Amino acid sequence: MSKGFRFCIILLISMACGFFYRKSGIQPSTPAYNPLPGSKNSSSSSTYLATNVSFSPISSMDVLKKGNGIIFIETTDRMKPPSLVLCAIESAARVYKDRSVVFFMKGLPDINTMEDELKARNHFPTLSSFDNVYFFPLQMEKVFSDTPLMPWYKKVNPKFERYWTHVSSDGCRLALIWKHGGIYMDSDIISMRPIPDVNFLAAESPQYSSNGVFGLMTHHIFSWKSMENFVQNYNGAIWGHQGPQLFTRILNQFCVIPQFKSTEDVKCGNISFLHPQRFYPIPYPAWRRYYEVWQNVQTFNDSYALHLWNFLNQKKKSMVPGSNTLIEHLYKQYCPTTYGALERNQSIYG
Repeated sequence: MSKGFRFCIILLISMACGFFYRKSGIQPSTPAYNPLPGSKNSSSSSTYLATNVSFSPISSMDVLKKGNGIIFIETTDRMKPPSLVLCAIESAARVYKDRSVVFFMKGLPDINTMEDELKARNHFPTLSSFDNVYFFPLQMEKVFSDTPLMPWYKKVNPKFERYWTHVSSDGCRLALIWKHGGIYMDSDIISMRPIPDVNFLAAESPQYSSNGVFGLMTHHIFSWKSMENFVQNYNGAIWGHQGPQLFTRILNQFCVIPQFKSTEDVKCGNISFLHPQRFYPIPYPAWRRYYEVWQNVQTFNDSYALHLWNFLNQKKKSMVPGSNTLIEHLYKQYCPTTYGALERNQSIYG
């Protein structure tokens, strides 16, 4: 067969294939992304850069739209919080596998690109493997918009506020739960089992409500009345006035708080007032017990989570691997990934 004849056959086959593709609508495949330098398919990166699809960062509204998310906040600029914060988030992610666990951080820059999103997630290696954990910047003006707290926020001067970190946190948690619903938790709470109630407050003592953990539906009247009272009776110089004392004041407007019987919870309208054993089996005067060795470690069967009173921990006690303290047992059981990194002396920050 001559070279000219072979060329003609190849040309006819090519033309036939082209005609087939045009008729069938099949298009040659193109890659959805290009590897950045250094990825497995390139020479200098481990992430992929989308080329044919523009990046649109997911928003907190998207993540929390079901109204059952778990919310944590950080109102300082620190980006390396204590390991207890990471343990709290990990434990929540494990207990609430079917819910979004969101950490709002004041020090986190805006997320506008895929690189920003990956950087935020990889900043905490022990949390990066949990698909239900999300990180967002805490933008207070945005959080307080369309709430009774906005006029207060515009007027207040943080420089003259003795407890600004705490009162701003008190305000943020109210606004976020009003807008999104779900459960708010302080970042020194270790989750152990799911909270079955939707609308609830946690009793710190029989007639005194905590605001360290609470759950309410989106746009619940308790949230709105609390924000109104927050502004009308604002006094940032008194510790707890904008937090537990505020919740106790508003709860007393809903009902005469019933007495607890045994370890049963009580009802105040459509709000459950949960027994102190649910989160505070160790009261605040005894907070050091978490950092002590126990002969027999309690099972805390009546508790959903444990509040470790980190505000009182002025000497910055922490979990030490091998110490056999109660807090070490809690880390091992409820945030084993964080514990494992600390035990191996690995960094918990990326």
